[in-house]
Order: sequence, then structure tokens, then C-alpha cells
Amino acid sequence: QVQLVESGGGLVQSGGSLGLSCAASGSIVSINAMGWYRQAPGKQRERVAVEGSGGSTNYADSVKGRFTISRDNAKNTVYLQMNSLKPEDTAVYYCYGAITTWGLLPRDYWGQGTQVTVSS
Repeated sequence: QVQLVESGGGLVQSGGSLGLSCAASGSIVSINAMGWYRQAPGKQRERVAVEGSGGSTNYADSVKGRFTISRDNAKNTVYLQMNSLKPEDTAVYYCYGAITTWGLLPRDYWGQGTQVTVSS
């Protein structure tokens, strides 16, 4: 069993900043990638930012230059610093992990989601 527990999020004015964090716990052998997705009302879930095990990062074009992803591998934790937030960043943000556990094949795990609301 693996759990991804998110913290952070909330309400912020346009142009403001917020930080998210997500800690993975359980019978973890290795984490191949961790990152963040988001889903706005009436829209499909989209990738925001993902960091691979080698430190490579991938950002959605809409957040490049504003959001920064980082990982603390010792703590199995991923962070997302969001600056210059816009109303269109409003969504439920989900933590994602591509994780290998004891006795099982690698699979994707998801957090419960945390709401980010940016007011104009």
C-alpha cells in the first residue's frame, strides 16, 4: 500500500503565490517519477509538472516560468511552488507518483487532491 498525502493549496489573489507538498509513504521500493496534475471544473485532468528520478523536469506550457517542481528523495516528497498565479490556474491539484512497491509491478498512485483557487 502506498499513500500520497498532499498539503498546501487554498485561496489566493491573482498574482500571488502558493506552495504544495506531497509525501509518499508505504512499502516503497523506488519512485520513478513524482509530480502534479490538475483538473478544473468541466475539464480533463492535465499534467502540470513532473520530475523524473534523474532530476529531469517537464512542465505544461501554461505554467513554465511561473511554477517550480522539486523533490526531496530522502523524504519521498515532491513540492510545487506556484508564483504569479492566474485565475485560470484554479483547479483541484493532484499529486502523482510512479512507484514500485515490494512484490508488485510499478504503477501510478494519486493523492486525494487539494483545491487551489485564484481570485481575480
